[in-house]
Amino acid sequence: ADDKVLFIDASREYADGKNQNVLRAEDIQKIIDTCHKRESVDKYAYLTSPEEIAENDFNLNIPRYVDTFEEEEEIDLMAVRAEREKLKAELATLEEEMEGYLKELGYGA
Repeated sequence: ADDKVLFIDASREYADGKNQNVLRAEDIQKIIDTCHKRESVDKYAYLTSPEEIAENDFNLNIPRYVDTFEEEEEIDLMAVRAEREKLKAELATLEEEMEGYLKELGYGA
């Protein structure tokens, strides 16, 4: 009924297979439902116009239209550093303990 183009990125909707991945029934149904609705779905589908495709130099690469980028959680470097220092202290304690056991067994200097 219109001249719009629906891009669907279903590249994350599958079951891992031994030699190749497999679309499950629910994956296929999601694709069908998205086609029938002809609506943009965040991180999955994008409905565009021929004009927008022309503005993109007729590039039909799905990632140009369907943004699947997931922002990574910010790492708290100070918390990581504190955890590292705690682990270093625990390691030092364990090494002292191990050295004591080795001396008891006659392996220490």
